[in-house]
Amino acid sequence: MSENTTKKPRPSLTEGPIAKTLILFSLPILLGNVLQTLNGSINAIWIGKYLGEGGLAATSNANIIMFFLISSIFGIAMAAVIMIGQNLGGQKVEEAKKVVGTSAVFFLILSIVVALFGLLFSHTILGWMNTPADVKDLAVTYTRIIFAGVPFMFGFNLIMAILRGSGDAKTPFYFLLLSAALDIVLNPLLIQGMGPFPKMGIAGSAVATFVAQLISFVLLIVYLYQKKYFLRITKKDIPLLRINWMIIRTLIQKGLPMGLNMVVVSLSNLILIHLVNSYGSESTAAFGVAMQISSYVQMPAMAIGGAVTSMAAQNIGAGKWDRVNRITWTGVGVNIMMTGLIVVLLHLFNREVVSFFLPPEGKAIAIGVHINNITLWSFIIFGVFNVVAGVVRSAGAVVFPLIVAFIALLLVRIPLATVLANKYGFDVIWWSFPVSFSVAAALNLLYYRFGKWKQARMLTSRG
Repeated sequence: MSENTTKKPRPSLTEGPIAKTLILFSLPILLGNVLQTLNGSINAIWIGKYLGEGGLAATSNANIIMFFLISSIFGIAMAAVIMIGQNLGGQKVEEAKKVVGTSAVFFLILSIVVALFGLLFSHTILGWMNTPADVKDLAVTYTRIIFAGVPFMFGFNLIMAILRGSGDAKTPFYFLLLSAALDIVLNPLLIQGMGPFPKMGIAGSAVATFVAQLISFVLLIVYLYQKKYFLRITKKDIPLLRINWMIIRTLIQKGLPMGLNMVVVSLSNLILIHLVNSYGSESTAAFGVAMQISSYVQMPAMAIGGAVTSMAAQNIGAGKWDRVNRITWTGVGVNIMMTGLIVVLLHLFNREVVSFFLPPEGKAIAIGVHINNITLWSFIIFGVFNVVAGVVRSAGAVVFPLIVAFIALLLVRIPLATVLANKYGFDVIWWSFPVSFSVAAALNLLYYRFGKWKQARMLTSRG
């Protein structure tokens, strides 16, 4: 019998107080999300300061590509989280290790293919995106270096997913903090060539991100082996580093709908921006600011959604369905409390927060305040459906939440915003947020109560 089967895997999410465990588990995820957003914002400030609008335009085009890449692996990483969580809940450590071994090989092959494709075709991809000619060379330089770092980015995301699936949200946060700190410090040094560092311009910003991810990834692996992390691949586990087609099939079948969920959200936002653009630059600026503010408002719901997925997966693996139900409603309650608090604070200081992003002259501030007044409270509803969808997915029922997102965002929100806005005016666009979120929440709650999600399985049989 191996050491892993004699010892209870740690940390377990199948026992102890639910509310305390949920909050302590979701806080590092929340702080990690905030950290990554701040990292992007600070890097944009460095690029704008030293390289001007051309540099910002070049990196924004590259960042669209990177968002697509992260979306494509997000679902597969989440599938790994659920599979690992279910196996650990059922005390099947060796099965969890099979998932780790296959996922590691799969992500390595996938990352090398993506990196090579990006290095060879960056120029063509940016051409398809209609990147402005005056910044295309800068964008190609930046994008190629970012693509070279894809193996480390994919690897870093996979290990964070494995850790969260096993109930550890703190370690990923510490190494995200290290990565963000390195990225923020190295950006100006390599762009400008300060001290012993060469002046690299736009390439310096990409190299800073590359180096930050590489160092954090390597140190994370070293740390896990030094700590003898129970899911690490040891010498005797080397046979597990192989392609198990049943696990691969599950990762893709279950992961693809979760990745497509992000694509649906992005597509909805792109169509909405296209619509708002027709109302003039002040409306576009106000909408941009409102969306930036709402991205922070959504973070507690996203973190709690991620936490309940890991917690519910372990409890489903352990067969503790009563505890799964309590996790769901505790998650909904914690979301209402946390998101509600942020919404109340933002309503109290609405004008001040919007003014922070916009110049004092013009109508943009008033429009931004108005958008917030209509949309902000609806993110409490967004949190409710996000938490319930997270629990449903943790059982392996990943298609229905995707269908709900498609219905709510593309069949309800967009027609409401486009057709009715022409008839009833500009405000209908903003009312499409609470209406679409309410539809999504109602459908997810009905499925949670009456659907057959508990009968879903991640693996139909063992491979």
